Amino acid sequence: MTIPTHPTHRSDDPIVTPQLLQGARMKGLELRNRIAVSPMCMYSAKDGLANDFHMVHYGQFALGGAGLILMEATAVSPEGRISAHDLGLWSDDQIGPLGHITDFAHAHGSKIGVQLAHAGRKASTHRPGDGHGAISLERGGWEVIAASEGAYSENYPRARAMTTEEVAAAPAVFAAAARRAEVAGFDTVEIHAAHGYLLHQFLSPLSNDRTDEYGGSFENRTRLLVDTVRAVREVWPEHLPLLVRISATDWVEGGWDLEQSVALAKVLRYEGADVLDVSSGGLDPRQQIPVEPLYQAPLAHRIKQEAPELGVMAVGLIETPMQAEQLLQEGMADWVALGRAMLRDPHWPQRAAREFGIAPELPQQYGRAGW
Repeated sequence: MTIPTHPTHRSDDPIVTPQLLQGARMKGLELRNRIAVSPMCMYSAKDGLANDFHMVHYGQFALGGAGLILMEATAVSPEGRISAHDLGLWSDDQIGPLGHITDFAHAHGSKIGVQLAHAGRKASTHRPGDGHGAISLERGGWEVIAASEGAYSENYPRARAMTTEEVAAAPAVFAAAARRAEVAGFDTVEIHAAHGYLLHQFLSPLSNDRTDEYGGSFENRTRLLVDTVRAVREVWPEHLPLLVRISATDWVEGGWDLEQSVALAKVLRYEGADVLDVSSGGLDPRQQIPVEPLYQAPLAHRIKQEAPELGVMAVGLIETPMQAEQLLQEGMADWVALGRAMLRDPHWPQRAAREFGIAPELPQQYGRAGW
């Protein structure tokens, strides 16, 4: 019996490397492919410190061939944590453990970034598996701050509206975390302005009813994010890319929408952002999201069309290599970010190569698992 080298490839067929697996440049960063691991909260830190779990968790994606690994939402301040178990970069003590992870990723061919975040009114909550909603002050919770007074939902903490002075000081907190990220060896940072967290709360009129210079008009509601991008860009190395994740729409009438996202993209490109990571939702429990494979890809495509100077990353139920390649071939995005698919199979990039009839790039230690 003859066993074919690969079910989709004949030995006399020319092999064309798909865009998904081609090397790609993100500003001054050379990536081995266009596959990114989407940031996904693990809620497994203590005092914001990375540990053995994080080393193994993120290390598997480097061994599996990801071009870019984006580490989970990492709090820029203690009150910015979603839960007490979030990673942090508010202290120099948190640099060293993260540096072990970046060293490992680099040793195995991946580039690695970190998502800088502040949860705003979605802070001080239980981690998944430990309960739902707010943690009281008596049980270790903390005061929650946001664009405006109020709660995400009835079982979430009620936030205090930030003073104008507190808002004006916030960009420097993100910039300080970015400086620590550089020392820790990260290749990029991503500013988290999506999923109903603090920066998104300022963007959306559903969560921002301020009357000062940070509320009301589009210019005012975007001011904090723009100032944060400027502050981070000022300290982040010029040759390295700066990413911003946004929710392109709240999926709620009267909220933040795609038209505003397009306008924001045009502004951010000239303020120093290099790539927009396009997600959606998370701000309001009334959201009506049409969840299906590739459901967010049209949002990324529209932004790429309207702001072509900005790189665009698509994310959201991208499951198969052919789906990912289709997005790239049709010009809907420049990179694809995978979340659940990578959790199910950390070696997804290597499986993709096999499905396209290409010998996968494997770590030396895994060489016997090749063709």
